[in-house]
Amino acid sequence: MLRSMTGYGRGESAIGDRKFTAEIKSVNHRYNDITIKLPRGMAEFEDSVRKQLLKEITRGKTDVYISYESYARNDVTVKYNEQVADAIVEQLVKMKKRFSTTDGVSLNILTRFPEIFAVERSAFGQETKEIILSGITEAVKTALDEFIHMREAEGAALKDDIADKLFIISERLGTVRERAPLVAAAFKEKLIQRIAEFKQNAGMDMPVDENRLMTEVMFYADKSCIDEEITRLASHVKQMGGILTENESVGRKLDFLAQEMNREINTIGSKANDIAIAAAVVDLKSELEKIREQIQNIE
Repeated sequence: MLRSMTGYGRGESAIGDRKFTAEIKSVNHRYNDITIKLPRGMAEFEDSVRKQLLKEITRGKTDVYISYESYARNDVTVKYNEQVADAIVEQLVKMKKRFSTTDGVSLNILTRFPEIFAVERSAFGQETKEIILSGITEAVKTALDEFIHMREAEGAALKDDIADKLFIISERLGTVRERAPLVAAAFKEKLIQRIAEFKQNAGMDMPVDENRLMTEVMFYADKSCIDEEITRLASHVKQMGGILTENESVGRKLDFLAQEMNREINTIGSKANDIAIAAAVVDLKSELEKIREQIQNIE
């Protein structure tokens, strides 16, 4: 299914006293650029998360944010800094004497000084690591499912829009195909008319050299022939329609085909010196440009 490169997903999981949250968001990018931000001390899990993401994400600038909350006693260590506490108490006692207060130095007062305590995350044991990896994996999976669903929903809309524009291109190409064989005949009529006007203005009365006239017409017909370009453009349109139904990353394929289509349209416009074809070429270029803009959003 066609996927957009824009998406967002959020997932949570809980194992015992531990809670894990994952957020995934992405925007357009030429390559597959994934940035993962994990809580401090959890860098060792990045490789596992990246492998999990790469199974589903093939293109785009993707940012992944993982947070971790733990109420498990074994996950943290609280340290008490005796030197700092002694120094604070000493100063508080001096203040008590200095201002002749009757207030004592209580624990309630000391807990207001964050410098006394240090809360540190304990080193994870193997069992804890397995629990954390399991929690992160589950949260990422939930976020990834939502993320992919959003990408696919937007991709379906892009597919329909591109298909509509391909239909318009096919119609305009049909106009070009019908008009192309008439270009040489129109040139012949115009050439005969110009010769007649020239003879009249010059006061000359002489027969037209049919062989020379046909030589000029054939030369012009060969120079302005766009049969190959029409065939190739029609083939590219058909291929692009088929690619839209593929179940894989197709953004680069579509981008390449759009470039080839643009080349054929430009050639048709430059070779076919005809007002009707020129008008059709303007429409072709307009619709193709709209398609190229949409393709920039496809994975």
